[in-house]
Amino acid sequence: MTNLPKMKIGIVAVSRDCFPESLSVTRRQNLVKAYTDKYDAEDIYECPVCIVESEIHMVQALEDIKKAGCNALVVYLGNFGPEISETLLAKHFDGPKMFVAASEEDGLNGGLIDNRGDAYCGMLNASYNLKLRNVKAYIPEYPVGTAEECADMIHEFVPIARTIYALSNLKIISFGPRPQNFLACNAPIKQLYNLDIEIEENSELDLFEAFNNHAGDERIPDVVKDMEAELGKGNKKPEILEKLAQYELTLLDWIDAHKGYRKYVTIAGKCWPAFQTQFGFVPCYVNSRLTKRGIPVSCEVDIYGALSEFIGTVASEDATTLLDINNTVPTDIYDADIKGKFDYTQKDTFMGFHCGNTASNKLSFCEMKYQKIMARSLPIEVTNGTLEGDIIPGDITFFRLQSTADAKLRGYIAQGEVLPVATRSFGAIGIFAIPEMGRFYRHVLIEGNYPHHGAVAFGHYGKTLYEVFKYIGVDVDEIGFNQPKGMLYKTENPFA
Repeated sequence: MTNLPKMKIGIVAVSRDCFPESLSVTRRQNLVKAYTDKYDAEDIYECPVCIVESEIHMVQALEDIKKAGCNALVVYLGNFGPEISETLLAKHFDGPKMFVAASEEDGLNGGLIDNRGDAYCGMLNASYNLKLRNVKAYIPEYPVGTAEECADMIHEFVPIARTIYALSNLKIISFGPRPQNFLACNAPIKQLYNLDIEIEENSELDLFEAFNNHAGDERIPDVVKDMEAELGKGNKKPEILEKLAQYELTLLDWIDAHKGYRKYVTIAGKCWPAFQTQFGFVPCYVNSRLTKRGIPVSCEVDIYGALSEFIGTVASEDATTLLDINNTVPTDIYDADIKGKFDYTQKDTFMGFHCGNTASNKLSFCEMKYQKIMARSLPIEVTNGTLEGDIIPGDITFFRLQSTADAKLRGYIAQGEVLPVATRSFGAIGIFAIPEMGRFYRHVLIEGNYPHHGAVAFGHYGKTLYEVFKYIGVDVDEIGFNQPKGMLYKTENPFA
């Protein structure tokens, strides 16, 4: 996939001057070996400078990891650690950072005499000093461990760091205002700037002009061939492919011309009400193709939907999708295909749907069709362009990051699955099952005033997303999740 960063995490060991420096150095070497024995050696860089109670050492380490091209940092407390220098390093490093500490070893063989590191204690001082300096850092649930355990923690940090780094280098490109009656997808942009995200808002006329300027583009035939190969037998609307190819090239050229100094881009696109009649098609299939390449394109100018999709794409290194939390599962389908076969009540299930924006490799089957809802009031020929099919079964994470109308950042995360059950419906659609979805729907989605759009990552990424949300500044009280039975929501009636 394109549009994703590759992380190189600098590991810097630190040592308190009243502890042996060799203790931190040896433990750093063991940590690096443990990581490279199990994971990709390209993920990390071992900084040769050990910071020992010296701001000069801090500067030397900072310059070294910068020169090595590191875009994330791990401060490793091989012993107690120098709380000032180690937190200054985190302060001055421009990128995501993590703190982790070494556990003790060789207790039966005298190791607690000359080789006791006390990093368990030092982590407390490090966290205190980080707060004093207003420095954000990721600290694992239990941040003290052996070389092998710390290697696992750093590996878990990789997608967190990748996502945080990508957000600080992101531009969101939007086209047009939201359609009428889409107030729910409000997008106060102040929080985007707080997250160091750039946004470029454009008129639909700008997009339409650019599209018309691509008429007859010599690259169109090659894009059409690629579409034909992807669709195969599902190519039910071959007459529309040339226009869709023209539109795809328009978006890609717009990205190249407008990304500016930013490294990554996502798009919040317009698709109705005038899009169909003026462009002569709907953009759903093109949206799915860009999303498949790592450039999420949200529907209906949903800016925070596009942002959420991008977060999921970077965290998972896989295509995501944006779906309506759309309709209940009919009782006859539930009774015939779910009840007694899966451990879900009917209220745990729902259908996630959108017109046809989901990547082809995330559908069990796919066909190029027309937008059935729009075609109820428009000629079918201007509604062609959806990619339809049932979403592949398997684990999913349903989530969203959103700014409220008064510019407060909040989000939700819920893990579940898409069931291997035929939807018997239209669009890009699946039957979703999330434990305790009924309560989550009422006390998080409705109570939290979330819009009907949710991002879907294909796999369980709740742990990573939760840490990302915390790191970027979402208050933990504002991160909703599907709470298990017996754990009441704040607004849940205990007598119900």
